Amino acid sequence: MKTLSVLTAAAALFGGVQLFHGGAGQSAADEVTPSTSFRLVANGDEGDCAVTRGAAINDDLLLLTVAPNCRRLLPGIERAKFWREEQDGTVAFSADGIDPIVTFSVADGDGYESYAPALPLLSLATTDSPDQSGN
Repeated sequence: MKTLSVLTAAAALFGGVQLFHGGAGQSAADEVTPSTSFRLVANGDEGDCAVTRGAAINDDLLLLTVAPNCRRLLPGIERAKFWREEQDGTVAFSADGIDPIVTFSVADGDGYESYAPALPLLSLATTDSPDQSGN
């Protein structure tokens, strides 16, 4: 009788784990979708524009859409078509997938700050979070 109780408890535990993981071996935390919509801001709010990260081409290269009005923040950035993510977390926008127009490092919080070119200083922050009020 004791063996039956142990087997029932083990089956319930296993079933609960499978239910939580969807039976696929992945946890719900592993399925978080990365942000795709960003706000590009120049020099502490002197101007802003929209940037959208698109589909992946390979492991570190994704398609990119930069709004035409981003040109007023950094002339030439509107030509960027690719988002390249490096192992160290840096991100580069380029027209050809190789030569960067602007390069960002991970900033404090949820975003990036440009370091090349040195000026203008640009920040890139997600806009598609559920709560954008900062709370």
